[in-house]
Amino acid sequence: MESPCPLFVLNGPNLNMLGRREPDLYGTATLDEIQQRTERLAAELKLACDFRQTNHEGVMVDWIQEAALREAAVIINPAGFSFGCVPVLDALKLLRQPLIEVHLTNIHRRPPPYTHSLVSQAATGVICGLGPTGYLLAVRAVAEALSAQRSGKS
Repeated sequence: MESPCPLFVLNGPNLNMLGRREPDLYGTATLDEIQQRTERLAAELKLACDFRQTNHEGVMVDWIQEAALREAAVIINPAGFSFGCVPVLDALKLLRQPLIEVHLTNIHRRPPPYTHSLVSQAATGVICGLGPTGYLLAVRAVAEALSAQRSGKS
């Protein structure tokens, strides 16, 4: 039986406060609720989900490097690391598996400095503005990309 493909779901600063932080902008779902839904779908799609959150840039860089060494796919909601964190971008460039960037809000409709994500330069794809559903769409996108790789259709 084939072992599940590793999938890191990495969350940046202040996302641990979802449900409390600006609910009019970010909604009322907590990160724990998003994690439960994401892990459930990942398991259904035969992905070994490792869901994490940090408020610290160096920790995020370490996790991305770990994902690269484990040949893991990555879904990242970089939050505040999106808009000026070159070390995170440089670490993401190490990845060889699909990298999907997720934002709860549509960053393109937000005021500066929230409109231009550096992370997008390394991402396979970007999902923004769909709230927590964006995580589930990202899991499906990773599963399809990995399936295409395995069948030689990438």
